[in-house]
Amino acid sequence: MDSNMENQFDRLLEFFKALADQSRLKIIGLLAQQPRSGDELAAMLGLSGPTVSHHLQYLQHAGLVEARAQQYYNVYSLRVDQLNSMAKEILSTEKLRQVADDIDQDAYAKKVMQVYVVDGKLKQIPTQLKKIEVIIRWLAKLFEPGRTYTEMQVNEIIKPINEDYATLRRELIDMHYLDRKNGVYWVIEHETPPPSLTSQL
Repeated sequence: MDSNMENQFDRLLEFFKALADQSRLKIIGLLAQQPRSGDELAAMLGLSGPTVSHHLQYLQHAGLVEARAQQYYNVYSLRVDQLNSMAKEILSTEKLRQVADDIDQDAYAKKVMQVYVVDGKLKQIPTQLKKIEVIIRWLAKLFEPGRTYTEMQVNEIIKPINEDYATLRRELIDMHYLDRKNGVYWVIEHETPPPSLTSQL
């Protein structure tokens, strides 16, 4: 993870941590109504002064609260613009996706393949939908886009992989990797992966 992504991750983590405590959420709610002193917050929440001070420091560190000196004490207020800005920036779909950019997206598929496929042969057809999808996605790569196949040709490609080629052929159709008409099969080309469908097994 590069430094920029690490900083974004830290900001996201800090933001969620700040909001993950009931007392801090109540403090934010009270400050959303109006600025208040630490003593006032402590009395309203039934908490000790040091406990409220700790929560306020946490919220200040997260950039959600600011303090202003007034006579002998501090008055705390919610940074509404900052809260809205952080929520919009950090919680955007794109930002959340970037947090997982350095994770191996194919790790699950690799694990399934290691368990079920040995020397290019499928030991057994999985019963769980997600695992079947991994296997069917792998089988689909054996067929060339733009080419047509007879059912016999489809069977010849699948049969060496597992003897239950009829079930695998049906799954290729049901999961929208292959299409067929009048006994002719062809690859369905997708801009995005086909959606998960209920297995017909």
